[in-house]
Amino acid sequence: MDIRSFELADTDQVITLWQACDLVRPWNDPALDIQRKVAVGDNLFLVGVSQADIVASVMGGYDGHRGWMNYLAVSPDQQRKGYATDLIKHLESKLLSIGCPKINLQIRTDNIAVQEFYKKLGFVIDDAVSMGKRLIPDN
Repeated sequence: MDIRSFELADTDQVITLWQACDLVRPWNDPALDIQRKVAVGDNLFLVGVSQADIVASVMGGYDGHRGWMNYLAVSPDQQRKGYATDLIKHLESKLLSIGCPKINLQIRTDNIAVQEFYKKLGFVIDDAVSMGKRLIPDN
């Protein structure tokens, strides 16, 4: 798998990937999420490509205080090959190069398997409560 920055032409393949990985929720329009990300800079939005197909993605961000990771996805038929770990390491390297001291992510509380995956990569559960407030409804 080769890792490169997201390109607008990747949009349909990335959304299909997110759908296959059950990352899309009714309250988040994935096309709008991509448009919003590209509008603020897509240099931390990465895709993994194998034989011209997008098989993995991660949407990273940095606000000057913390890095964020969203939409980590690996095509179900390509999982368990180390692609997710490779994407995370690549994103971590990019974040470190711009001075980012810590990366955060959110996992649904019932997704225990994914929590265990991240723990193996050195992530820990922070003693914090994640809260959100929708400012612009997607639907």
